[in-house]
Amino acid sequence: MSARKVMAWYGAWMAVLAALFYALPGWHIVLWSAIGLSSAGAIGYGLRRYRPRRWSPWLWIIAGLLLLSAGDTLYNVMTDVLGKVNPFPSPADMLYLAMYPAVTIGLLGLSKAGAASRDRTVPLDALIVTAGLGLLSWIFLISPQILNQDLTMSQRLVSVAYPLGDILILATVGRLIAVVPFSPTVALLTVGAVGLLAADVMYGLVQLHGYWTVGGPVDLGWIVFYACWGAAALHPSMADLTTPRVVRPREMRALHQALLTLFVLIPLGVLVVGVGQGRLKYPMVIVAFVVTTVLLALIRLFGVVNSYRGNTMRTSGIRASNAALMSATTVEGVTWALKRTAERLLPPGSDYRVAMVMNDGTAPELFHPAPTTMGSRLRFTKSLPPDIAAQMGDFEITMICPLALEDRPTGDPHIGMLLISSDENSLSYLQLPMELVASQAALAIERIMLSNEIIRHNSEQYFRTLVHNTSDVILIVEPDGGRIRYASPSAPSVFGTAELPGKNLSQLVDSPHHALVADLFRLAAAEDDAVDTADWTVLRPDGTAVQTEVSCRDLRDETTVNGLVVTLRDVTDQRRMESELTHLAYHDSLTGLANRVRFAERIGQAIARADADGSVVGVLFIDLDDFKVVNDTLGHEHGDRLLRAVGQRLAAVLRTDDVAARLGGDEFAALIEGAPDAATIDDVADRIVEALAEPFTIDDRLVSGIASIGIATSADARSAPELLRQADLALYVAKGEGKGQWRRYQPDLHTAIVERLELRAELDRAIAAKEFTVEFQPIVELRTGVTAGYEALVRWNHPTRGRLLPGEFIEVAEESGQIVGIGNEVLHQAVAAAARWQREAGPAAVPYVSINVSARQFRTPGFVASLHQTLAEEGLPPHQLMLEITESLLLRDDDGVWEDLTELRTTGIRVAIDDFGTGYSSLSYLRHVPLDVVKIDRLFTSTIASSAQQAALVDGIVRLAHTLGLQVIAEGIERTVERDLLSRIGCRYGQGFLFARPLTGEQAINLITEQKVAA
Repeated sequence: MSARKVMAWYGAWMAVLAALFYALPGWHIVLWSAIGLSSAGAIGYGLRRYRPRRWSPWLWIIAGLLLLSAGDTLYNVMTDVLGKVNPFPSPADMLYLAMYPAVTIGLLGLSKAGAASRDRTVPLDALIVTAGLGLLSWIFLISPQILNQDLTMSQRLVSVAYPLGDILILATVGRLIAVVPFSPTVALLTVGAVGLLAADVMYGLVQLHGYWTVGGPVDLGWIVFYACWGAAALHPSMADLTTPRVVRPREMRALHQALLTLFVLIPLGVLVVGVGQGRLKYPMVIVAFVVTTVLLALIRLFGVVNSYRGNTMRTSGIRASNAALMSATTVEGVTWALKRTAERLLPPGSDYRVAMVMNDGTAPELFHPAPTTMGSRLRFTKSLPPDIAAQMGDFEITMICPLALEDRPTGDPHIGMLLISSDENSLSYLQLPMELVASQAALAIERIMLSNEIIRHNSEQYFRTLVHNTSDVILIVEPDGGRIRYASPSAPSVFGTAELPGKNLSQLVDSPHHALVADLFRLAAAEDDAVDTADWTVLRPDGTAVQTEVSCRDLRDETTVNGLVVTLRDVTDQRRMESELTHLAYHDSLTGLANRVRFAERIGQAIARADADGSVVGVLFIDLDDFKVVNDTLGHEHGDRLLRAVGQRLAAVLRTDDVAARLGGDEFAALIEGAPDAATIDDVADRIVEALAEPFTIDDRLVSGIASIGIATSADARSAPELLRQADLALYVAKGEGKGQWRRYQPDLHTAIVERLELRAELDRAIAAKEFTVEFQPIVELRTGVTAGYEALVRWNHPTRGRLLPGEFIEVAEESGQIVGIGNEVLHQAVAAAARWQREAGPAAVPYVSINVSARQFRTPGFVASLHQTLAEEGLPPHQLMLEITESLLLRDDDGVWEDLTELRTTGIRVAIDDFGTGYSSLSYLRHVPLDVVKIDRLFTSTIASSAQQAALVDGIVRLAHTLGLQVIAEGIERTVERDLLSRIGCRYGQGFLFARPLTGEQAINLITEQKVAA
């Protein structure tokens, strides 16, 4: 049954009961009870039918109606049945009075929905009106009852309670009218409350003056009260009273202001009139009303001020939000700004949730049908779509603010919805501010969407320009047949023709790659997000081939493409370069042979094959014996040409399956695979030695390529690193036993080789620990025996092996380059000792010091400058120093070395050639090299007395040196006959055990002192 029919039947029923009540006075007890119960029953039916959000206010109203009906029934029973005459006060009055608080609680509950509970202006206005009406009630109803001497105290109190209850109901009804939007339910509740108030006023007048008897008009007011309040619950709008709703700010119209002013002035007017007429009764009560009214007016005024302050703060928050929205560039940024705005506007500590739903079809329930208003609205959170409700937390109510633009070009004004959930009271703070912010957010989102659209449009233009100007070829082909539907303008650069649309792509590719075309299409169609690549060879119409790198993407689902997109890039030069780089990565750039990396890889592969077939693998380390001499004498260019020639000859000796490699410098290697035994590998080594022993012709010069070879086989090693290590050790053995030999690794040689390597490590430690000392061997004048100088000789004070002579470590030091560090230490000690001789023995007739300098040390950058600095620091004059150099330093036409020698001699430092006669072309260099002294090697002096030929040779050397202005020093003199013979042929100076063994620094200075005293 519709609500209209229900209300019509209810109205007819109540009218029938009212008519019967007046027509049948004898049945008025039953009929009156039926009227009250019908009203309460109607409210109960309305609760079950419309199921409002809150039932408790209506249940309180039902309780009040039942109390009122029970009081009437009890009163009628007492007067009509029991025969009591005007029983006042009676138990029925207690039931009457209990009705007032119950109804008041119910009305307050109905008026507290939404944000009304936070609107303090409503109760203040209601209290001001109540105070004014209360004063009138005091004057006309309450005070007469108090002054009535015919009434007992209990009668007076009950009589006063009725108007007070009416005032209470009047205040709550006024609040209800003020805070709840007008509806039929509110109208019926108001009419019913007016009927109750009118009936109570008339009942009070009856009690005071007896104008008319209880019945007629008095009962009619209560009947109206019962009927209207029951009808209020039967109308559908009864559920709206407790439904969350947005409370709009009420404009305080002129009538509202006039009424408030009137009710504020009523107490003041009563006070003025009463004082003027001199009939003021209970003046303190009237003064209390005046004070109360004034206080309420002041509180109302302060509320306006606070409201203005709150609006100012909200305005500041909205201004900050607008600034954030103006700077937002994404929808996420807009959402963040809205969250920050809600945080600013809500009371501190409030919990909330904020979400934004765009009108993109993800939540059509929020947009269809389209909202009829652009303002915010409240909804129960559980009524939202499940996924959105989950975002809003456990809050009961969610406020929805449309993000809308009325004049949006697309037609649909709704861009999205802003959802905020919190407690009902907190949402009242956000209603109007968030509506304003939502409108700004809508503008910001529209701006962002328009900007994105412009960017997208520009990007399309940009990429269209790229496609037309890129060097890569872009094709759109049919996925099934491979027919070309579109070719970018760069296609002729790869295919050699622009007439590609309509052709089959596989026809343009080299025949071996036809299967690759089908495979690439199949892979691209199998995985939507994968980009598959392949290398194709494209044949141009002129027959040239182009290497291309191809990628394919399946874009059949894209309506603008609807096909496979194939991208081709010309990588012909790139692939050629990659091939060259790969070759360079595994081959030596000088000889073209395999390099160390490739050689190590092939060794591992060869060992794996040997394990499978039982063959022997051999590794040969080949080192050129005289390559350093070639570099020093002929230069690096000739050395490089020799290395290339050696590489070619080595490759010619080996089989096709064998590997020849250059490991670096003058080191070569060979890998022999598939040998039946180790003897076969030895034969290969013999052939290599024989082949390299034949001199090479470079620029019409015969150059030696003789080499030493170390051999290791898989019979003694089972891994590539072990083979390489053993071959290296075998090479050490071969080089130690002479030139042009090969040696195969033998386990018993391992210890000696390891000791040689350990000596290298000990030399590093000895240099750092300064374990080297210097001894001095006198250089004497042969005729007089006077010491002219001292040769500095290095000694190693080994911590475990004791004092070591140079022959035990110099060779290793020269080989490893450690000779530079040792030579620097000897130089510093010798110069310091010579400076001490001069300080202690005096500058006159002090012997000079002679120091051996290796070729590597002399060629060290900055050697000459370092030498001068050492002399300056120790205070030794340059003429007190002589440097002994070997002939190997002079074998190369090095202008830098000769300039350094000339500079040294210019400063006074003398230069001597040590071990003269043991090297190449010694005599020819005497004419060109800036020298001062020639030292004849002991190889000649030791046989001068027994060999006339040796004596003649030494005599020739001495005469030649004198002719060139050079002094001569003979080394290794151990017998007097050698001294005398050398003296006779003109050799002025000599040194050897005949005169003295090497001396310590203290012994040398003692000898200087003794000779000085003797002189």
